[in-house]
Amino acid sequence: MATRERTWSSRIVFLLAAIGAAIGLGNIWKFPYEAGVSGGGAFVLVYLLCVFLVAIPILVAELFIGRAGGGSPPLAAGALARSQGRASAWAGVGWMGVLVSFIVVSFYSVIAGWALGYIVRAPSGFAGDPGENFAAFLSNPWELMFWQLVILAVSVGIVAGGIRRGVERAVKVLMPSLAVMLVVLIACAAIVGDFAAGARFLFAVDFSKVSAEVVLEAIGQAFFSVGVAGGLMMAYGAYMPKDVPLASSSLVIGSADTCVALLAGFMIFPLVFAFALDPAEGPGLIYVSLPYAFQAMPAGGFVGALFFTLLAFAAVTTVIAALEPVVAYGEDRFSLSRPVICAVSGALLFIIGLGTVFSFSIWSHIKPLAAIEMFANHTIFDLLDYSVTNVLMPLGGVLIAVFVGWRVKPEDLRAEFGESGGRAFWLWLQLIRYVAPAAILAVFWVNVK
Repeated sequence: MATRERTWSSRIVFLLAAIGAAIGLGNIWKFPYEAGVSGGGAFVLVYLLCVFLVAIPILVAELFIGRAGGGSPPLAAGALARSQGRASAWAGVGWMGVLVSFIVVSFYSVIAGWALGYIVRAPSGFAGDPGENFAAFLSNPWELMFWQLVILAVSVGIVAGGIRRGVERAVKVLMPSLAVMLVVLIACAAIVGDFAAGARFLFAVDFSKVSAEVVLEAIGQAFFSVGVAGGLMMAYGAYMPKDVPLASSSLVIGSADTCVALLAGFMIFPLVFAFALDPAEGPGLIYVSLPYAFQAMPAGGFVGALFFTLLAFAAVTTVIAALEPVVAYGEDRFSLSRPVICAVSGALLFIIGLGTVFSFSIWSHIKPLAAIEMFANHTIFDLLDYSVTNVLMPLGGVLIAVFVGWRVKPEDLRAEFGESGGRAFWLWLQLIRYVAPAAILAVFWVNVK
């Protein structure tokens, strides 16, 4: 493996980068609408349990693979397997992470571009009917392509600079900016919205709404929100200094990610209730429902622009992280320079992303797997999203749990953690061996049956 700048300058910077990787559209876009359609407080309660019992244990394991293996995900998983006397096939855990990251960036960059498109619409006050505006926006492939290209160009440019000169510099600007925007928007929601109603919706638990479906949705949201099983945490873990504790760092990352999701609820639901919008609107909550609120409130254009800027910043931190496993593997495997790998990857991702762009317009009628009943109405974008969210990531999560929980010697885990054992380590081992795989398999079974 060629020697390159591959170490975080400090634990704080690593945490900023990892938290930025976890925070994304899943927190600010998906969590609020999932909570809205799944009963509010009932969903939130189960979600919190799932974060700490399922997602964070997997996060610890993924960071462990990266740091113990010391390379891009396929090389790290393979090196760890060899050190444990296990089959080289376990390198597939890392390969799956790279594959997931590549597919995710191809369509995530398109979805992230929507936020940029709405930033430029904000000064006009989102004039017109928001539902019609959103439909017209999605049906214009040229505009979607332009914003996709902007997101990819910015993200590729940052990653091309390397870990310290690229990623670190970016997160030092993006993460504090994101925090400031979030605080300002929550303050706006508290002033012009119904903050008490939003808080009640998020935290008043009606146990009659805790169904099996709600539990499974919460497990899935917790798992994917924290950003595990996508290779990015494995890649970031490879750059962790040995003196950075795995368990406590994972707890900080998972807790910060969860706090942002909850704060997004405090930012959105007070506006939803104050302006008589539907909290169960679903995926259109942000792009269809919220513009009605921006139209009606004082300085709504400014608030709307700030909101979609926040969304874009959060998306870019995730795209940067998801690019890293792909670029790191290209460096390790082909010994090419980072800028060259980034340029080639960016071009390929843009081309593949056109399938997502056209799925909302000129290819909306194309259903590649229409012969299969459950996929009869799935566009190219739907299939990409489904394959990652419902198949590859759950399967990757189970493989990570089995690999680390059952195929790595417990004494090596203790040594890597810098722990001598104790109740915390024992609890984590039980969660990674039994609880996390069972929960993920339950989601996997429900999603694919």
